[in-house]
Amino acid sequence: MARLTEKIEARGHPNVRANHKTTFEFTKDDFVTVKGDCILAVKASKAAADLSLSFKRLASSELARIVFIIEVDGIIELAVGRGSRSLTFTDETAIVARKSNYVCPKTVMINSDKAAKDFTRVFIEHLRNPDAKVNITMIIES
Repeated sequence: MARLTEKIEARGHPNVRANHKTTFEFTKDDFVTVKGDCILAVKASKAAADLSLSFKRLASSELARIVFIIEVDGIIELAVGRGSRSLTFTDETAIVARKSNYVCPKTVMINSDKAAKDFTRVFIEHLRNPDAKVNITMIIES
């Protein structure tokens, strides 16, 4: 079994709402409007296109298990999902995880057990702090 890790750094933002029912997202943009209700953090150090070739290859399997470990201010939340041979990893601004099996250039994980609305509200409050450093670790096993 192969196992790889990707690390991403991002920042919080006062407009983080995290009410989306089917996705969560990290963006390289330095802002989010209140309409961006799936976005958890801004100023991400990587987008889908920036992930390593090894990670992309492993994630392009239906058997790939992907875990997001998201930490802010010592609070840790997890989301678990799957890879897909349909993933393209071509978006240069964002990373999206989805509860469904829908795929677009931003998508890096499908069949997620969480969407933005499923993260605890205490966790989301910390993500609203623009000074908060958000550490994202993606672990893939295939």
